[in-house]
Amino acid sequence: MSLVFAALFYLASAVLVIGVARKIVDYWRTPAPLLIPTTPAPTTQGGVVLRMFRELAFFESLFKANLWIWALGWLFHVSLALVVLRHLRYFTEPVWDWVAFIQPFGMYAGFAMAAGLAGLWARRFLVERIRYISTFSDHLMLALLLGIAASGLMMKFVAHTDIVAVKTFFLGLMLFDIQPLPGDGPLYAHLSLVALLMLAFPFSKLLHAPGVFFSPSRNQADNPRERRHLSAWAAKLEAK
Repeated sequence: MSLVFAALFYLASAVLVIGVARKIVDYWRTPAPLLIPTTPAPTTQGGVVLRMFRELAFFESLFKANLWIWALGWLFHVSLALVVLRHLRYFTEPVWDWVAFIQPFGMYAGFAMAAGLAGLWARRFLVERIRYISTFSDHLMLALLLGIAASGLMMKFVAHTDIVAVKTFFLGLMLFDIQPLPGDGPLYAHLSLVALLMLAFPFSKLLHAPGVFFSPSRNQADNPRERRHLSAWAAKLEAK
């Protein structure tokens, strides 16, 4: 099983990195022919940076649109960030001081992550207009994330696994030196779901993570009177 999971994570890592990189290149190359910032919008680039920060850190537009969905979404994303940062201890030796400091916060953030996911998934069943537009992939991503959270909490609070051996395994993967992986069912389930999420990520709606940086309604300044907006391809046509 150690060899199987090693091969699975090498494959998943390659698909994740290459797939996301290709998608970012596509976003970068896609022209924005119109100036379409969502108003009220900043009129300077500094203002755009500040707006993007508020959007990324506080989900400003969602807060203005729907408060309870904002609460569930923000709870999930902040908890997920803490959980991911907590897992850096499995890839660093010695463990960085700040990673050691957030361990207890990241541990209990798993419960908040599961609660946020459960609320967001319930919304897709209970709100008629959201249920109508929800697809299989929407439910699959939520199920994967909730399964990852549940299996992780199970390993911590129900069926303890050998975390020292798990860390040895992942440190070995980074050096292409395959080490034994503990034979625990919850661990196998957790790692399988994580790998599946990594494989699906470049082809799913989860790409809104890098995609938000390329959203013209967010990354454009509202300055049509001060500066003419001309996309690269339009500039070439005009030059001819």
